[in-house]
Amino acid sequence: MTTYAVTGATGQLGALVIEALLDQDVNPADIVAIVRNQAKAAALSERGITVRQADYTAPEALAAALAGVDNLLLISGSEVGQRVAQHTNVVEAAQSAGVRRIAYTSVLRADTTALALAPEHKATEAVIRDSGIEFTFLRNGWYTENYTGQLGQYLQAGAIFGAAGDAKVAAAPRADFAAAAAIALTGEGHGNKVYELGGLPFGFAELAAAVSDITGRDIPYRNVSQAEYQQGLIAAGLDEGTAGFFAALEANTAAGDLDTDSEDLAKLLGRPATSLPEAVRAAHAG
Repeated sequence: MTTYAVTGATGQLGALVIEALLDQDVNPADIVAIVRNQAKAAALSERGITVRQADYTAPEALAAALAGVDNLLLISGSEVGQRVAQHTNVVEAAQSAGVRRIAYTSVLRADTTALALAPEHKATEAVIRDSGIEFTFLRNGWYTENYTGQLGQYLQAGAIFGAAGDAKVAAAPRADFAAAAAIALTGEGHGNKVYELGGLPFGFAELAAAVSDITGRDIPYRNVSQAEYQQGLIAAGLDEGTAGFFAALEANTAAGDLDTDSEDLAKLLGRPATSLPEAVRAAHAG
């Protein structure tokens, strides 16, 4: 019997990974859901899943939460600037608990990309490698929800504004990445492997066309300069630092840092990633 643990198990990605594990007929008793707020995980407990409370900043709680765990999915934290220390706590707790393999949700080309988010992921990958624990690096591309989640804003503004030009993004829905993570966590032959995971690439003119077609509204893509984009974010209510960060990500997008021709995601899934029109249609229906 193998025991699988998922950190952030009530989060947007973690909850989908739990569902994907169950879809693979993993026994609920063999799943450990590690959460910060145990009350939010009541539904998981009711399904027979073991729920343990731990925070990335609490080493002792992490060690207890990982007791008896064989394979761990470490979902990267959300606190930019603090993640290396937090992830290191998890890795050290995994060492103490005797965890056999760590799968980690990283970013595309974490060791070479100029993506603003990459340094913490690159550093975390190094910590995991140095731990001596078998690893699987799931270098996730962008979530399609980063765009479909703004569907209401696009319709309200009457356009999609960006500064990425004709660059493409190899995005896929969270559910696709979650399914791939569950497969890599439970399957054989994924030890000490690095997967560059991206969906079917699309440009922002294609995004606008899909939104227009599915909503019945004419929603064009308006490409602006980086400076205009940043000022637009500030005008929308973001502080200057946050606007600058998102503008830097937009510059990364324009440079092609969110695109990949890797077929690793489709190979893990055993099918093509969910297409952009499918994702937009699902978001509109929801």
